Amino acid sequence: MKTNHKFFIAALMVSGALASCNSSEKKAASADSSTVQTLPDSGAFAGTTDQKATHLYVLKNKDGAEAAITNFGGRLVSLLVKDNKGALVDVVLGHDSLKSYQRKEEFFFGALIGRYGNRIAKGKFTLDGKSYQLEVNDGKNTLHGGFNGFYKKVWEGKQLNDHTLELSYVAKDGEAGYPGTLNVKVTYSLEDDNSLKIAYSATTDKATVVNLTNHAYFNLNGAGNATITDHLLTLEADEYTPVDTTLIPTGKLQKVAGTAFDFTKPKLIGAEIDANDPQLKNGKGYDHNWVLRKGTGLRKAATLESTKTGIVMEVLTEEPAIQFYSGNFLTEKMNYGKGGATYGYRSALCLETQHFPDSPNQPAFPSTVLKPGQEYKTVSVYKFSVKK
Repeated sequence: MKTNHKFFIAALMVSGALASCNSSEKKAASADSSTVQTLPDSGAFAGTTDQKATHLYVLKNKDGAEAAITNFGGRLVSLLVKDNKGALVDVVLGHDSLKSYQRKEEFFFGALIGRYGNRIAKGKFTLDGKSYQLEVNDGKNTLHGGFNGFYKKVWEGKQLNDHTLELSYVAKDGEAGYPGTLNVKVTYSLEDDNSLKIAYSATTDKATVVNLTNHAYFNLNGAGNATITDHLLTLEADEYTPVDTTLIPTGKLQKVAGTAFDFTKPKLIGAEIDANDPQLKNGKGYDHNWVLRKGTGLRKAATLESTKTGIVMEVLTEEPAIQFYSGNFLTEKMNYGKGGATYGYRSALCLETQHFPDSPNQPAFPSTVLKPGQEYKTVSVYKFSVKK
């Protein structure tokens, strides 16, 4: 499907103007100027949860980039990188305090996700002849590990140096319904080439399923900017996994060519996001798993570019897939972001490196089974540069 970009950009400008007319001056100011250029106060993250101490750790590199991570949920709170004017821009959505992350309506901002990222149908699966029932927290399904996923846990933190943080967590046998005691280690590294490297590893004492990822919400215009529909996105994928109305994969792989899901070349996210496509209606926009082209080792999965700041983010991974979520369930009620920013509808996106959703119930999908004596090990990288 071809898109007349000149027509679309003009339409987007008109749409933006109309939206501005219908919004209060306060909201407009928030959307245009709420970019946070400093890290949150570490004191607002100091406390105790589940009898464990919580902290905010800061990573730095030689280029002046900074990352703030809390051991509550292993969450990436802030990520400051330079734009095309040399100014630092916080490109990750989050909150200014631990208390805000613990609110009931929180949206997994920046969290480490496990034991299983994405959805499992009806919260059920069978492994080695035994059936397991997980916590059901997304309609009829389990999402991101259930009500007690890793995003709510206090991880043990160890800052190895100025640019490296090691987090570890032990998930007990039966936690949230999953079998096996799982020993998990995740290392965040802010490299001097302006890449944030996330290395995951895990071992188990009983056969289980594992699919770890990070749920950072990005807006390369700056956290608090009103939209990501003006970003250019490329996905290194020729197929995706269609979903039913509950966002569980049907089991089929569908070609992206000729559809609104074709991001094989740079395309504005807003170009076809509201196209008359049943799949887009199921997800209320993009909330789907793209099947990456086959390869070995660390390879490029996605490229995201802001047409406003010139910031470019490349996503590299060893995983077989990536979930592109266009922030369709964010609402104006999320008005307690960093610096008082409002995180509204489609004001951020996620690019979650992963195995396929519902793999434990889909034998044709790549396996997510981890057995004793094996090591789960995978690396993903978010690398930043600037287009002048």
